[in-house]
Amino acid sequence: MARYMVRRLLQFVPTVFGALFLLHYLTSVAIQLTGNPVRAVFGDRMPPESVLRNLTERLGLGDPCLEQPFNPCLSLFLHRLESIFLHFDFGTDFNQRPVTDIVAGALPLTIRLTIIAFLVELVIGIIAGVLAGLRNGSFWDYLVKISTVLLIAVPIFVLAVVVRDFVNVSFGNWLRGMDGVPDLISRGVFAPTWTPNYQWASLVVPGVVLGALSLATIARLTRTSLLENMRADYVRTARAKGLRTRRVVGVHTLRNSLIPVITFLGTDLGALMGGAVITEGVFSVPGIGRQVFASIFTGETTVVIGIVTMLVLVYLVASLIVDLLYAVLDPRIRYE
Repeated sequence: MARYMVRRLLQFVPTVFGALFLLHYLTSVAIQLTGNPVRAVFGDRMPPESVLRNLTERLGLGDPCLEQPFNPCLSLFLHRLESIFLHFDFGTDFNQRPVTDIVAGALPLTIRLTIIAFLVELVIGIIAGVLAGLRNGSFWDYLVKISTVLLIAVPIFVLAVVVRDFVNVSFGNWLRGMDGVPDLISRGVFAPTWTPNYQWASLVVPGVVLGALSLATIARLTRTSLLENMRADYVRTARAKGLRTRRVVGVHTLRNSLIPVITFLGTDLGALMGGAVITEGVFSVPGIGRQVFASIFTGETTVVIGIVTMLVLVYLVASLIVDLLYAVLDPRIRYE
């Protein structure tokens, strides 16, 4: 186990460097083709050249390579790596606010939203998949298959807008006009947008929307894997020994069926945090996703690189935990 963990940790190095270099190169090319993003701070006004040059240097955008199209800017990349990994300095935005402060203010909301989405897709997705797998060909099986296909087919931005307008606004207004409905429900769970008065409750519906696509995928994975394992020899042997169906499914079949599900959940954890851009934008949640979108729009490359670096590290740690969970679910898997 220890040797395996060391090998997996060593794989982090090229993965992190590769992801950061790709992001660095894309942002550098964007600056090289569109011009100095610092000019956008001043709008239509033309600042003095000295002010523009000083601000550009202070933000780390004064390297001459940023004026040469498609130059990889290796020296700038190495300087950024040194600042991030040796000094824990992720840079500042155009207002001289450190990226770490920006993340510290936005990350708690994104973590809460991710936790809700993760729990929704984990619990409902596995239950729906098990129900469809055990009742293959029944009404419940067809209901799960049809509903999951619909969820996968509808784009997340369409689903988010529809749920906001018809559930949080229309249905929420009806609840808010009734007497006796707790404010936690009417003005919290079904609030039109995120509200600081109900920080957890107002994230429930956005969390369900964020986890809807993954919920459908998990339900399909669980159903397919469970059906496949139900035909395995060890299941027939367990039934021949007289074991109850609940024990055969819960102890033997389900554990092996959850291996592809756990793999998907581990990779989806990082995707939920990074993919919350649309959901946070529609429901006005001031989290990481919304901050990344705003930084891309304003051309604040330092903020984008700093936040994405943290998301890459979260994604890799989640992948390592998933790999280690394989041996818990299936004792036949060994790392040495």
